[in-house]
Amino acid sequence: MATPLLVGLAVAGAAYAGRYSIQAWNAFKARPAASAFRKFYPGGFQPQMTRREAALILGVRGSSAMDKIKEAHRRVMLANHPDAGGSRYLASKISEAKDMNMRKKSNNGSAF
Repeated sequence: MATPLLVGLAVAGAAYAGRYSIQAWNAFKARPAASAFRKFYPGGFQPQMTRREAALILGVRGSSAMDKIKEAHRRVMLANHPDAGGSRYLASKISEAKDMNMRKKSNNGSAF
């Protein structure tokens, strides 16, 4: 008599466990893929590029050295170059970001 009851409880428990694991798996797949080590600029360019936005695009600090800016530009451009299947618009924004960061280093705003 108790055997069918125990089998029924075992089947119900397995069904609930399966349902829970499927829901957990779907929630895991639906979460955004974010790297724990690096945060990349999410996009949404401003009409007029700012120095902060330029630094975010290249993934450098605003006070980075010229060689770090050049290396970051090279790395980001390789990933988004139009000849490698990237967008011309993104390539132009990446180059604009490099120019803005390099201008800040080489020109202090003085006309002299």
